[in-house]
Amino acid sequence: MKQLLWTFLFLATVAKAQDTEVRISGTVSSKDGPVPYASVYVRGTTIGASADSDGRYRLTVPSGKMRLVAQSQGYTSKTEPLNLDEGTEHVVNFVLADGNETLEEVVITGTRTEKRQTDSPVIVNLVNSETLEQVTATDLSEGLRFQPGLRVEVDCQTCNYTQIRMNGLQGGYSQVLINGRPIFSPLTGLYGLEQIPVNMIERIEVVRGGVSALYGSSAIGGTVNVLTKLPKKNGYSLGYTYQDINGGAIQNLINGNATIVNEEANAGANFFVSHRARTTYDANGDNFSELPELKDNSFGVNAFFLPDENSKLEASLSSMYEYRYGGEMVDKPAYLAKQSEERDHHVLMGSLDYQLNFDRSSLILYYGGQRTDRDHYTGIVPDGEIEKQEFFAAPPYGISAVVTHQGGAQYNQRFDEFLDGTTVLTGGAEYVYDDVFDEIESYNYLIDQTTKNLGVFLQNDWEMTPDLNFLAGFRIDKHNLVDNAIFSPRLSLLYKLRETTQFRLGWGTGFRAPQAFDTDLHIAFAGGGVSRISLAEDLEEERSNSYTASINFDKASEHFIGGFTLEGFYTDLNDAFYQFPLGQDEFGERFEKRNGTGATVKGITLEARANYDYLLELEAGFTLQSSRFNDAVENIEGLPAKKEFLRTPNDYGYATLTYSPLEKLTASANLIYTGKMDIIHFAGEGTGQDVDEYDVTPTFTELSLRAGYTIDVPQLKTGLELFGGVKNVTNSYQNDFDLGKNRDSNYVYGPAAPRTVFAGIKISSL
Repeated sequence: MKQLLWTFLFLATVAKAQDTEVRISGTVSSKDGPVPYASVYVRGTTIGASADSDGRYRLTVPSGKMRLVAQSQGYTSKTEPLNLDEGTEHVVNFVLADGNETLEEVVITGTRTEKRQTDSPVIVNLVNSETLEQVTATDLSEGLRFQPGLRVEVDCQTCNYTQIRMNGLQGGYSQVLINGRPIFSPLTGLYGLEQIPVNMIERIEVVRGGVSALYGSSAIGGTVNVLTKLPKKNGYSLGYTYQDINGGAIQNLINGNATIVNEEANAGANFFVSHRARTTYDANGDNFSELPELKDNSFGVNAFFLPDENSKLEASLSSMYEYRYGGEMVDKPAYLAKQSEERDHHVLMGSLDYQLNFDRSSLILYYGGQRTDRDHYTGIVPDGEIEKQEFFAAPPYGISAVVTHQGGAQYNQRFDEFLDGTTVLTGGAEYVYDDVFDEIESYNYLIDQTTKNLGVFLQNDWEMTPDLNFLAGFRIDKHNLVDNAIFSPRLSLLYKLRETTQFRLGWGTGFRAPQAFDTDLHIAFAGGGVSRISLAEDLEEERSNSYTASINFDKASEHFIGGFTLEGFYTDLNDAFYQFPLGQDEFGERFEKRNGTGATVKGITLEARANYDYLLELEAGFTLQSSRFNDAVENIEGLPAKKEFLRTPNDYGYATLTYSPLEKLTASANLIYTGKMDIIHFAGEGTGQDVDEYDVTPTFTELSLRAGYTIDVPQLKTGLELFGGVKNVTNSYQNDFDLGKNRDSNYVYGPAAPRTVFAGIKISSL
């Protein structure tokens, strides 16, 4: 009955007659003159415009009461309350004061609509392009390490695939979005975090906890939304970085961007290109790599077009190529190496969004898609002569083909009078199709999986008073691998105490379909063979209940801003997936994904931040948590079952510090801490490991330093930055890797790379 009522209310909203429009124009300036390309928008709606190079803006809004906001990076945003009559024109000029924009950021991932970060009933954390630059991140995986509650780990000694762990849950519990679209397929998730170059990224929005009511299956742990660069003004940048990896390998990086915006500022495009080349690195001198060879080439474009004041078209298209080789370091084909993995990826990814704004509403139509073609080899040469002949007669080469399509529509309607408050009603539907084909004939290995999911969502974002916000919504998903439609509700409450403090409570449910996720598609080495994962025939979907509670405090003065966020989280999993050891076959170890009775993940996260006049900036986050199955599960044949999640430390954190004593000089330091965790270790002949066992890893603290100086060349309207530094200064790195071809490739932990010295140059327009 409630579902029918919500649906009726939504349809009635769509049919509601629109009010007469009102035109607003004006300028955005500061004490130093016009603020070019500032954003001006109506709070709580999707209606907005960008100022031109002279700070002038113009937009059409509905009549009635509203709050008009002007915002630009480096300035404190300003809000003007308005009460506009039908058919009138108004001039509203803004004068912005210098300030810290951290509290004024506009985010979209928490509610699927634009909201100021402190007004969002769901905590949304941000990583912007400046942070990615200061931590010298080369790709998405390195940038995500500097977020509370997140860990990015390397899970294979040979191929080095990475995954995100959010709030103690492995990668398959987190939804990675590109411009809000879930086009990161299971196969793309294996290596895709390293294939997204940083110069493609404008910012990353992270929402921790169960948000399945908005984004469907696989968002139990949280959502990472990668927003690509959109053009704001004409400009360019070109950078080169040289890295020396502990004297044993080198990496060369080239990144370039070019932006074009027309004189009317109603169309523009941002082009990016990236190249990376890295040689193999051997940490223990056994002539088998711990870091694989990489060759990456990426290029793409993000563009927009405004047909008129009330509509917007955005498009993105990117192509990524990656060659990856790890294993015995020999100059011959992969199948002749004693043990190796070789990957050849061709990835095409794109999206198209069309937004139409009405008086108090907007309609968004969107499509996203990706295609990945992969040729790969995963093999270990047997010792016996007969077995060798059979192996070389049919070496284990494989092919993969993945296609993902997502299409949908979203409608937003604002009501200025809703039970003594205002509200934004959001509803829509989307369809996701994902086809994964992965085959190695020599191992009788085949993943041929097609998933289809139709989702319908509805959400009411109710601002009951200026200080109290209540978000209620649900999503209904029909997944082809689940018998019944799944109903996922979501509730969030925000209370703002003055301008400094926000209290939040949240609850949501979620599910994971009984399908193959990224880790299930990885073939590892262990004990002289390969280990594979299959799905149990009676595998059922996994359900979750997630609870969060937080307090956020920020105090700003003329020269200083400081604050903290304390969040508690609790997630209860029913029918939780785990990998049961089936034993060995002729090729190696086999595991089967099964349903356990359940699991509980809980903990607290503390964030702290401080900024003194942009001279000194500090951010830090630390997480304490527990991740346990309700009943102990068997992880390795012959050893006791355990309740604790493997590869999941109970404590981890990060910190970044930036010091800018001069306008052109910046120095930064960052730190990553990883606590102890349980891990399994398979024995193999000649590896240094004699028996299968559980192991407990040591703690790791990874410190990195960077400094950069910019030289302006006004005659060329160009800035030249010279930078350099050291990653992992103390060389905090795993020191007990297995030896030789029979090694357990899953026995890898700690920082992704050893001490790395780097230097570079960047040329960009002023």
